Amino acid sequence: MKRLIILIVFFVFSAIPAGTFALPGIDVEIAIGGWAQTPSGDLSYVSGVPGVNDTLDLETDLGFDDQTRITGRAKIELPIVPNIYLVAAPMEFEGSKTVDMDFTFGDQSFTSGMTISSKLTLNQYDIGLYYGVPFLKTATLDRLNIDFGVNARIMEVKAEIMDSTLTVSAEKSITVPVPMVFLAVQFKPVERFALEAEARGLSVGDNKIFSVIGRAKATVFGPAFVAGGYRYDAIEIDEDDVLADVSFSGPFLEAGLSF
Repeated sequence: MKRLIILIVFFVFSAIPAGTFALPGIDVEIAIGGWAQTPSGDLSYVSGVPGVNDTLDLETDLGFDDQTRITGRAKIELPIVPNIYLVAAPMEFEGSKTVDMDFTFGDQSFTSGMTISSKLTLNQYDIGLYYGVPFLKTATLDRLNIDFGVNARIMEVKAEIMDSTLTVSAEKSITVPVPMVFLAVQFKPVERFALEAEARGLSVGDNKIFSVIGRAKATVFGPAFVAGGYRYDAIEIDEDDVLADVSFSGPFLEAGLSF
């Protein structure tokens, strides 16, 4: 992961013109890195047949394990109009298991003793609009800031299961948009170091999402910084016959520019 981040920072520096670092009245922060994702929870593609098992544990039944994926974010702070926060967090898990039970996935049946291959793609994209608490940064000599606003999360979900002989296979794809509230705190005890926390969440109908991020960030030189922290996402979905009660968590590292 360290080599990946170093390469990414190099290309970011190469791609951005030097004049970009001085936009009057506009502050920009961009970062890219890697998130070590640990999956947990249950997934179902409901068959609608009473008494049929269609609940699958991500780890025990599908064999999913920890994965590290690239994430990226960009904050654009503007005068007067709402600030913009964009975040991308792709996730993809693959596993292989010999199942010890009969189950269904949609209209396909899988029997005990089968060896199955599974894949879950869950890409999350956030678009946030927010304001900072007025005059708080000025009153605290630039040490404390609180942001609040709204966030739209788009989740692209695709689940696939097939047996080893490829005679039985099933897949399901859905896209779920979820409105959320956004709250963030930044504390800067010294000039080149900051502690940050972000929370996004809301319950809409049968869909519930809560996401929290903790981050420690240090300026390396000029506009460049490195950061590390922990992210936890809890997701409940009931959409188009797909039921999911899952969570994804783990540490992350990132590098970026702030100007």
